[in-house]
Amino acid sequence: MGRKGVCCCCAALRPRYKRLVDNIFPEDPKDGLVKADMEKLTFYAVSAPEKLDRIGAYLAERLTRDVARHRYGYVLIAMEALDQLLMACHSQSIKPFVESFLHMVAKLLESGEPKLQVLGTNSFVKFANIEEDTPSYHRRYDFFVSRFSAMCHSRDPDPEIQNEIRIAGIRGIQGVVRKAVNDELRATIWEPQHMDKIVPSLLFNMQKIEDIDSRIGPPSSPTVGVKEENPSVLAENCFRELLGRATYGNMNNAVRPVFAHLDHHKLWDPNEFAVSCFKIIMYSIQAQYSHHVIQEILGHLDVRKRDSARVRAGIIQVLLEAVAIAAKGSIGPTVLEVFNTLLKHLRISVDFELSDRRNSCESSTLSISSKESDERIVQNAIIQTIGFFGSNLPDYQRSEIMMFIMSKVPVLGATSQSLDPSNLGDLGTRRIQIMLLRSLLMVTSGYKATTISNALPAPFLDPLLSPSLMEDSELRQLVLEILHNLIDRHDNRAKLRGIRIIPDVSDLKIKRDKISRQDVSFMKKHGQQLYRHIYLGCKEEDNVQKNFELLFTSLALTTIELANEEVVIDLIRVAIALQDIAIINEDNLPMFNRCGVMALVAAYLNFLSQMIAVPAFCQHVSKVIETRSVEAAYFLPETIFKDKSNLPKSLEKDETDLFFLTNKIAESLGGSGYNVERLSVPYVPQVTDEDRLSRRKSIVDTVSLQVDILSGCGVEDKVDNTEEITFEALKKAIDNNGLEEQEKEKRRLVIEKFQKAPFEEIAAQCETKANLLHDRLAQILELTIRPPPSPSGTMTMTAGHPHYHSVPVYEMKFPDLCVY
Repeated sequence: MGRKGVCCCCAALRPRYKRLVDNIFPEDPKDGLVKADMEKLTFYAVSAPEKLDRIGAYLAERLTRDVARHRYGYVLIAMEALDQLLMACHSQSIKPFVESFLHMVAKLLESGEPKLQVLGTNSFVKFANIEEDTPSYHRRYDFFVSRFSAMCHSRDPDPEIQNEIRIAGIRGIQGVVRKAVNDELRATIWEPQHMDKIVPSLLFNMQKIEDIDSRIGPPSSPTVGVKEENPSVLAENCFRELLGRATYGNMNNAVRPVFAHLDHHKLWDPNEFAVSCFKIIMYSIQAQYSHHVIQEILGHLDVRKRDSARVRAGIIQVLLEAVAIAAKGSIGPTVLEVFNTLLKHLRISVDFELSDRRNSCESSTLSISSKESDERIVQNAIIQTIGFFGSNLPDYQRSEIMMFIMSKVPVLGATSQSLDPSNLGDLGTRRIQIMLLRSLLMVTSGYKATTISNALPAPFLDPLLSPSLMEDSELRQLVLEILHNLIDRHDNRAKLRGIRIIPDVSDLKIKRDKISRQDVSFMKKHGQQLYRHIYLGCKEEDNVQKNFELLFTSLALTTIELANEEVVIDLIRVAIALQDIAIINEDNLPMFNRCGVMALVAAYLNFLSQMIAVPAFCQHVSKVIETRSVEAAYFLPETIFKDKSNLPKSLEKDETDLFFLTNKIAESLGGSGYNVERLSVPYVPQVTDEDRLSRRKSIVDTVSLQVDILSGCGVEDKVDNTEEITFEALKKAIDNNGLEEQEKEKRRLVIEKFQKAPFEEIAAQCETKANLLHDRLAQILELTIRPPPSPSGTMTMTAGHPHYHSVPVYEMKFPDLCVY
C-alpha cells in the first residue's frame, strides 16, 4: 500500500513532457498511436518550443530501448510521433530536436531489419522536404550518404526485399541531395568522397534497366504507365535531379565518378549504357556548363589512349553524342581543344594501325585484319565527331576550324606541320591526309558563305589546292569535294551529279544569283589558280570515272557561282586546252584518259553553251556532239565511262569535225558581244613549286621580254649617219628584207599577246627568264665586285706576325669615271 502510493507520487512528479510522450504509446502496439494524446503533445511542443530538444531526447531513448528489445510496434509509433512533431514545429528551437531525430534515423538504418531501414528512410525523406528557417552550420550527412549508398547495392537473397531496400537507398540519396543543396553549406555534398559513393550507386541501379533507349531524351515527368517503384527509373530521376542542381564549381566532381564506374564495369565496349548516361548528363545539366563535360570526356580519352581500339571508339562515340547536344546550346571555349585532341588521337590510331601492319609476320592474318578494322572504327568515329561538331558551329568559328584542320594536313617533305609525318612514312602520311581531308569535308558540309572570298581565303586556298596535285586519286577527289562544298552556295551540286550530256539544262532548275563585285575580285586574284588545278588534275594518269565527274562538277559550279563574261572566256580557253591535251598527248596519257578528257570537255561545253544561251555557240557544240555520237562515241561520257573496251588505237588530229574549234567559238561569241580576242591566246597554266617541275615562273619575265623587244628595236632604229651607200650595202639590204618581215611579225605577235592575254598568264610565262637573269647577275656581281686595293697596303699573317704590303698608286686600277 505504501509502495503503491510512492509510485503514484513519483509518477506525478515526472516532467510533463515525459508524461505526454508516455501517453502516446498504447498498452498494445497494434492499437497504434494514441491520437488524442498526440494532439496534446503537439500542442505542448508548439506552445513550449524550448522543450523540443528534451522531447526528442526522450523519444530517442525509448526508441533505442525498443529497437534493442525488438519491440518494432513501438518503434513504428515513435517514428510516427517524430514525423508529426517535425511537420508541426517550425522554429529555431527545432535544431536540437533534429539532432535527436537524425540519431534515431541512424539507429534504424544501422539495424539489420529491412522494415526498420525502410522506415528510417521514409522518415528521413519527410525531413528532407522540410524547409528550415535558418541554416545548420554543424550538421553533416556523411553517415547517411554512406548508408544509403550501401543500401543501393543490396544483395538480399529475396528479390522483393532486395528491390525494396534499393528503392529506399535511392530515395534516401535523393533526400540527402535535396537537403544538402538547400542548406547554406551545400558544398559539402559535392565533395569527391560523397560523389564517389552517390553517383556509382545511382548508375548501378540505372544499369539494371531493360530498355535503355526509352529514356535518353530530355528529362520529363514519369509517364502513367511507368511504376515509380522501379529502382532504375527512380535512380535515373535522382541522377537527373543531382545533375540539375550542379553548378560551375562542382560539375566536374559529379561527372568524374561516371568515368570510374564505366571503366570498372568495362562498359565502353559495348557502349550503349555509356551513351545513355552521357545523354542524360547533357540534357540534365545547365546548358552553359556543357563544355565542362566535353573537357572531361577529352581528358578521359587521353588517359585511355593506350587501351584497345574498341574502348577508344566507345569513348569517342560518347563524345560525339555529347557534342551533338552541346552544339545546340553553349559550346564554350573548348572548340580548338576538341579538334586538337581528336586530331592527336587520329594520329595515334594511324600509328597503331601501321604498327599492327608491320607486325603482321608475327601474328595471324585474322588477328591483324581485326585490329586494323578496329582502328578504322576509331578513325571513322573521330572523323564523324569532327565533322558533326564543325558543321554545328557558327560560320565565323567554322572558318577558323577549317584553317586549323588544314594546317594539320601533312605534306611530304614539309617539316613545319603539326602532325609530323616523318615517323609514319609515305603510307602513314597518306592515311592522315585522307583522314584530315575527310574531316574537313564534313566540316565544310552545309557551309554557306556570303562571298566566295570568305569561304576560300588565300591562306586556306593555297594549302587546300596543294593535295589536288598529288599522285593519289582519292586525295584529289576529296579536295574537289571540299571545293564543291564551299563554292556551291545554292545547293546545285546534287543536280549536276554524274558526268553526262545534259539535253536541256533548264530542266535542272539551276539556282543562281548575280555575280557580286567581291566574287569578281576573287576570280581576278585566284581564278588562274583554280583553272590551273583543274587543268593539271585532268592530266593525272590514275584518274578514274569519279575524278572526271568531280572535275566536271567543279567547272559547272564555277560557271554557276562565279562566271561573268571574262570568266566564261577563261573557262572556254581551259576547255580547249584540255582538248589539246588529249589530241597532242605530250604527257603520254593512256587512251582511256585521253577519251575521258574529251568526254569531259564535251559535257562541260554543252552545259556552258546552254547556260550562256548563245545560239551560234550552242549550235556548234551540238553539231560536234552529234558527229561524235555517230563517228566517235568514245568521246562522249555516256560511252567511255560505261564501255572501256571500244577504245580507239589512236586519235587523228585532222578530224576537225570531232573537235571544238576556237575560231568557230570565237565567231559565235563575238556576235553576242563577248570580247573574244583572248580566245586566240592558248591557255598556259601558272607554274609554281607545287608542280612536279624544275623551276617556277615569275612576273619579272615581262621585263625580260620588254628588254628583248626594245633592244631589237634599238638595233634596227639605230642608223649610222656616216655609213656610205655602196653596191654591197644595197645588195645586203635587199637580202635582209625577208628577215625584217619575220622580225616585224614576231614583234607584232609579242605585242598583241601582251595587250590581250590575261595578266596572270603573262606572269606565268615570264618568271623563268627572270630567275635566270637574276642568277646570271648574281654570278657577274660575285666575279666583278671585289674590295678595291688600298694604298696603305694589305695585311697578311706570316708565322703569327702581321705584314703589310703597300700597292703603288700607278699600279692601282681606277674606274673610267674617276680618271680625267
